[in-house]
Amino acid sequence: MAWPRRRRVARPPRRTDFWPFGGMILMAAAFFLYAVSGLVAPWWAVVLLLVLWLVVFVACCRWFTTHPRRITVAAVSLVAVWFVVLVAGARWWGWSA
Repeated sequence: MAWPRRRRVARPPRRTDFWPFGGMILMAAAFFLYAVSGLVAPWWAVVLLLVLWLVVFVACCRWFTTHPRRITVAAVSLVAVWFVVLVAGARWWGWSA
């Protein structure tokens, strides 16, 4: 007598979440902002900004599947940090074109 085969229960396909993809798109936009900062900021400030971006990018790559909404928050935070650093640099340290 043969054992009856177990049937696999068909699971509905998982819905793809937009949060990690939208966050990575914002990370790419933030990279371009950070890279073009050399037009206004000194080279050492641009290097520090790019190092900060790289650290956050590595964290976002690790969060892609586990914490997808953190990527978007991190990318928006990076844009805010970029804005604050460039405005503060122009106001207090005389960075300008």
